[in-house]
Formats: sequence, structure tokens, C-alpha cells
Amino acid sequence: MRIPSRFAPILFSALLSAIMVSIVSAFVLAMSRGIHAGFIAQWLRSCATTWPIAFPTVAVVAPWVRRVVTRLTA
Repeated sequence: MRIPSRFAPILFSALLSAIMVSIVSAFVLAMSRGIHAGFIAQWLRSCATTWPIAFPTVAVVAPWVRRVVTRLTA
């Protein structure tokens, strides 16, 4: 299944934010509580509660960051 290219910015934001939330929440949880029996369930809850914040943030901020990078690079 191919997604039309007009949805590329939304797909980019969804994937980037999901990857970012997964890695960061796992790291923070492991550092604060350690790896324990309920780690996976707690990590998934953490991802589910933080991704709705991360996704729109990336969607709004990514175009601005691209413009800044374009201005700062040759």
C-alpha cells in the first residue's frame, strides 16, 4: 500500500514522534524506575500518554526547523 505524497509531512511527523517518544520514554523510565516486571506495560502507557503531545508538536515545529537549517547551511 502506497500513501499519496501529499500526506508525507503528516506521516513524517507521526513516525518521527512515535520513534522519539518510544526511545525517550523507555530511557527515562529505565533510569528512574529501573527495568522491572511491569516495565513494558508502564512504558506502553507512557508512550500512549505522551505521543498525543509529541505528534502535533513535531508537525508544527518540523517545518520551522527545516527553514532554520536551510538558512544556517550552505
